[in-house]
Amino acid sequence: MASKSPAAAPRTVFTLRADAQPRCTHERASQAWVAQRLATLFGWEFGGEYESGQAVSARPYFVPDETLDAAQAAALGIIGEGDLFGGVVPHAFVASKVITHPLPTATSPAPPGWQPRLSAGLAGAVLSGFSVFDADAIEAAGQLLLASGGTVRLKEAQARGGNGQHLFTDAAALRDVVATLDRDTVRRHGVVLEQNLEHATTCSVGEIRVAGRRLAYLGTQRQIDDGNGNEVYGGSHLRVLQGGLDALEAIAADPAERAALRQAMRYDAAVSAAYPGFFASRRNYDVVAGHDAQGRWRCGVLEQSWRMGGASPAEILALAAFLQPGAPAVLDVSCHESHDPDQPVPQDAQVSYHDPAAASGPALKYARVEGGDGSPA
Repeated sequence: MASKSPAAAPRTVFTLRADAQPRCTHERASQAWVAQRLATLFGWEFGGEYESGQAVSARPYFVPDETLDAAQAAALGIIGEGDLFGGVVPHAFVASKVITHPLPTATSPAPPGWQPRLSAGLAGAVLSGFSVFDADAIEAAGQLLLASGGTVRLKEAQARGGNGQHLFTDAAALRDVVATLDRDTVRRHGVVLEQNLEHATTCSVGEIRVAGRRLAYLGTQRQIDDGNGNEVYGGSHLRVLQGGLDALEAIAADPAERAALRQAMRYDAAVSAAYPGFFASRRNYDVVAGHDAQGRWRCGVLEQSWRMGGASPAEILALAAFLQPGAPAVLDVSCHESHDPDQPVPQDAQVSYHDPAAASGPALKYARVEGGDGSPA
């Protein structure tokens, strides 16, 4: 781990549980790992999990488990991106998958604060789809997408890591999925219905800004089997440089990555224009590239993450490396998740979670720095 940066003003770093939702052990462990490493890098104090009203020795810096809404941020004294590793949105729904797609009709139910003009800004940067907040309207919206042929994906808005997703190719299968959904949850949080691509690759495009340092990255995700036959997030390989998203064009490996970068930047700009109260020090966009039912190549943003995420341990390793003298212009890092309790731990791994006896979720999570050419260091 790199030595601390002498330029960073004193802070006390806290993990923050943003709501009453229970978090998995591996998520809490990764959150604490990121917060502790940030404290070490900049010579800050690590204060553990934040408790409301507690006294602190320096201005707090938060690592939340969710994107915060404006009211939560104000109560914590968060006034800008320099106060947290994550993001702040004017309304809670803005942090979820539902902003990626329009409503089925102009009169469809939507949460207070919904901005219809965002759909115009995202046109062409996302796949065909709808966001629905009425369980009785899901089937009709799904049939509109099925009419174009191919497979449609339904995503529960609050699910993480590839969970809460369902594929269907006909109305009967869609009806079966809808019957399993909680109507009140749909009303409060919504669901996404989206065109599914075949032979697809998911790219990660992101940026972090911490203590005056700014890094951006471009790479690909991999999916793994969770041991129960479900395909879930298994990690990412990222190429990282110093600068913002606009600097990544120089390291895009192929047309698909260049398209993914353009779509992510369009998405980022459209959200900022539609919701001026939004700010974030950690921005991550999942962008899929593949072929639709007619064989046409498509590329679109699936969703955003403005909170600590699965790739964050790799982001922190890159930040540590760039704080060292003589750092390369471009750095390759990777993060890995395994559901195999017998998975060996690589010698050069930075482990954020390891429990071979874990009852659910991954048994191992680690990140590592790779060589400048993508080979192991």
